[in-house]
Amino acid sequence: MTAAERAGQFLTGWVDRLPPRLRRILPRELAGFAILGGFTFSVDLGLLVLLRHTTHLPIPVAVSIAYLTAFALNFVLNRTVNFRSHAPVGKQVLRYAAVAVGDYLITVGVSSGLYELGMDVRISRLIAAGLVAVFTYSLSRWWVFRDRPSVTPEGLLEPPGAAGGGNLGVDEQGTIAGAVEPVADRG
Repeated sequence: MTAAERAGQFLTGWVDRLPPRLRRILPRELAGFAILGGFTFSVDLGLLVLLRHTTHLPIPVAVSIAYLTAFALNFVLNRTVNFRSHAPVGKQVLRYAAVAVGDYLITVGVSSGLYELGMDVRISRLIAAGLVAVFTYSLSRWWVFRDRPSVTPEGLLEPPGAAGGGNLGVDEQGTIAGAVEPVADRG
């Protein structure tokens, strides 16, 4: 077991001890996402407060620096510790960047807008975080970190991360070891 897997087990292992009905409502990935999100949000908010007290940066710039730092940390932690993805990182970075752009625009817009209306920057940032949390989890879980199997020329699904493996792992029946199911009967 890798260090990232041990950390993930430490963070979310308690979910397995919940009653079955509650486990259906609270999957491990959601619990891990919330815990890591809380941690990286505290990094975001702490850095924002530090920048506001030690610099004369405009609010949008301070929010941007803190937000982008926390978002990068969140990507690394969710990829390795929470979703334990083994898919190629390149596509995930691009997808996560698209999520980051949408979340960033919402974050800066809401934080700055509410601040300009007289709200404390910390409260405005909390409100912005609430607005993007569900959106970010949904896209992270089902788009960014989803390890999708690829389809072989034979119409079989390869395990995630095994694309281009050729005949590697093909058994006597012609299926790839670890394949989930045939895509179509080519019979």
